[in-house]
Amino acid sequence: MKFNVKKTIYVGLAFLMISMFWSLYDSLIGKILIDKFGLNQLWSGVVMALDNMLALFLIPVFGALSDKSNHKKGRRTPFIVVGTVVAAFAFMSLTFSDNVQKSKIEAESQIIEDYDVIYRTNADLELKKDFDEEDRLLIFSNWQGIQSNIENEWQKLRDESVISADEYAEYERDIIQPMDQILSDNQITDTEGDELREIFNHHANERAKVITLNSPGTFIVFLLTLFVALLAMQSFRSPAVALMPDVTVKPLRSKANAIINLMGTIGALIAITTTMVYGLSQHSFVNYTPAFITVGVIMLIILGIFLWKVKEPELVAERLANEVKYGIVDEDPDHKDLSHEEKAELSRSKKISLILILVSVTLWFFGYNAVTTKLSDYAPKVLLMGFAIPNYIAYGSAALAFIPIGILATKIGRKKTILMGIVLLTICFGSVYFLTPDTSFIMYIIFAFTGIAWATINVNSYPMVVELSNESNVGKYTGYYYTFSMAAQIITPVFSGFLMDQFGRKILFPYAATFVAIAFVTMFFVKHGDVKIPKKGSLLENFDVDMD
Repeated sequence: MKFNVKKTIYVGLAFLMISMFWSLYDSLIGKILIDKFGLNQLWSGVVMALDNMLALFLIPVFGALSDKSNHKKGRRTPFIVVGTVVAAFAFMSLTFSDNVQKSKIEAESQIIEDYDVIYRTNADLELKKDFDEEDRLLIFSNWQGIQSNIENEWQKLRDESVISADEYAEYERDIIQPMDQILSDNQITDTEGDELREIFNHHANERAKVITLNSPGTFIVFLLTLFVALLAMQSFRSPAVALMPDVTVKPLRSKANAIINLMGTIGALIAITTTMVYGLSQHSFVNYTPAFITVGVIMLIILGIFLWKVKEPELVAERLANEVKYGIVDEDPDHKDLSHEEKAELSRSKKISLILILVSVTLWFFGYNAVTTKLSDYAPKVLLMGFAIPNYIAYGSAALAFIPIGILATKIGRKKTILMGIVLLTICFGSVYFLTPDTSFIMYIIFAFTGIAWATINVNSYPMVVELSNESNVGKYTGYYYTFSMAAQIITPVFSGFLMDQFGRKILFPYAATFVAIAFVTMFFVKHGDVKIPKKGSLLENFDVDMD
């Protein structure tokens, strides 16, 4: 049997589109919700969790529907075509609502002008190597002007009855008075500069919320368009993943899955590169239209290549012919004569190990997904840096680490490898808390190790779950893994957002580090699922891992 790499690459184009979409979604949608529509961290987390809520229910539904399809183009292709077209146009349409809201903010508030002073002019001065007293005085003067703008703006809203007297008193207590107190000393320390930025971000968020509440139509259109895009994406996610085994004989599926996951990594890197090329990584209140349009158009172009090169019925027929040729026949699980070992339930010890592994999966996804969801808001506002390059480095280092990690796991076992990854990830997340704008460059080094740590965990965790299964229930155990990981990805954007609202943005990385560290404890007591991995046929198969 010869492995057809080119065919698998074309099949993997569907997964490339999926990863490209979700990468840009995670990077930009949360920023738009917070900066332009005024959602707090909690409610932006609720919206960001919507895709996983839909996935939990819709992936099995659309997977089953595609199983029963008998379309002339194949079982999976129609879902991929319709889902991609709808998702791409809905995604591009988000720019309409985003731009309308940006225009409203520009017309009604000084937020954008003040933001530019803080995060461009002042930030450039603060990060100068030859920062002097003249720079300090200019920064202080800029802050005085911004404080005056903020006070005048809230007073005007009160006088025009846009907000009540009680609401004004609350804004005065939380925004105006704290700024007055800091600026009354006629100087700003580094710590006070951080505090002033946090106060301004609170003001900007509340001001955007007032604009949204007074004219909610734009926000409603944005949410409806986003829902259509998410629904469309979930409609072809399962068929796209199922296409690979449909057209690939069993002995070659491991290699094929490696190609599929590499295509997914390429898709994510394309999305991150898009944000970098258009300069969208560091600042808020920018025009995201080029990024949304570019990714939407690329999705449609890739779909065209997919339809040109992937003839699903022919590829399925080719697979069936090869199975007959090489004597590869799937046994019917309903009529299979299971051995006593396969019929037997898991022992108590193995059940405990399974539960501990699944709890560990939940815990490290709590930490990791919180960071991926909130990083685009955290990096620019806390560290005065873009979020794209750290993400790019993390993906790149993870891809490079797959092969060494696969080799390491065969030498020392999966459990020990995972524990090493947990320790490294905990250190990485914990250390970000201590970074400042002056030391933000260290973030690039930290995220290089973060990518390695996450790959180390992710490569080995799923195999430990299915190692406890048998041939008749691999699908059920796979379902356990994805149920627990998705449940974490539904809860953690909301929970971490709540804590960030209560304690500020800097709580994000201690939050993530804590959950990952707890996973070390639960993983440490796992006793099963850690058999030695057989030597694989090629280095390519070390990429055979699901990348969430």
